Amino acid sequence: MAGEILDNQGRGEAGWNWPAIHPEGRKFGVIAVAIALVPLILLDWEIVGWPLLLLSAGVFAFFRDPERVVPQDDNSIVAPADGLISLITTVEPPPELQVDDGSGHPGLPAGPVTRVSIFMSVFDVHINRTPIAGTVRRLVYIPGKFVNADLDKASEENERQHILVERADGLQIGFTQIAGLVARRIIPFVKPGDTLAKGQRVGLIRFGSRVDVYLPAGTSPKVLMGQKVIAGETVLAEVGAQALLEGIAQ
Repeated sequence: MAGEILDNQGRGEAGWNWPAIHPEGRKFGVIAVAIALVPLILLDWEIVGWPLLLLSAGVFAFFRDPERVVPQDDNSIVAPADGLISLITTVEPPPELQVDDGSGHPGLPAGPVTRVSIFMSVFDVHINRTPIAGTVRRLVYIPGKFVNADLDKASEENERQHILVERADGLQIGFTQIAGLVARRIIPFVKPGDTLAKGQRVGLIRFGSRVDVYLPAGTSPKVLMGQKVIAGETVLAEVGAQALLEGIAQ
C-alpha cells in the first residue's frame, strides 16, 4: 500500500498486513532469539527458554514499522509519534530551536507557544515521523539524564534531539525526541538539508520515550489530554485554528 493514494470518497484499496520490522531492530530480535534457544535447546530448560522466546517476540514487535495513511491537506499538522497525549502546556521553545546557529536559516521566533507532549510506552510503535512536509533545517542532539519521560522536566534534563522542519512557505515546526527511563538511544534517519514528505519517518527512540511538538503561534491542538494518537495519521492541529475542545473520559 506504500505510496498509494486513498481518499474519503472510497478511492484506493485497504488491507491488513503484518507490519514490517525496522532494520534497526532486526539484530536485537535475532540476539534475543539466540539467547532464548540456549536454555531451550542446549540445556533443556523449558521453564526459562519459553519465556525468553516470548520476550524475543516482544523485541521484534517493539521495532514494528507499519504503513500509515497520511493526510495531505496543507494546514494539517500530524502527530509525530504513537502514544498518549500526556502534557499540553504553554512554553518558550527550546533555545536550540531559536538561536542563530550560523546556517543562514532562522530558528523559531521567541515567544510562548503550545507544546504538545506524546508519551510512548514500550507497547507503542517507536518510529517517529515529521508533522509537516518541508526541509530539515536543524538536527540538534543533546546528551542528558534518563528520568521518567512522562515528567515535565524531561524536556530540559533528558537525552534529547531537536528537529526543525520548514515548509516551502516558511512555516516552521519544531519537535523534540526525548529518551526516557528505559530508552538509551535516539537514532536519526534524516540530516539537515533533507527534504521530507509529511509523515515521512525521521527516526526512532529505543524502548519507551516521548516526543514534544511546538505548534506555531496562534494554533491550538485538536487533540485532548489522555487521547491516544497515531504517528502520521492523527491530526494534531490545523495551522491558525484556535478553539477550545473538550472531551469526556468514559
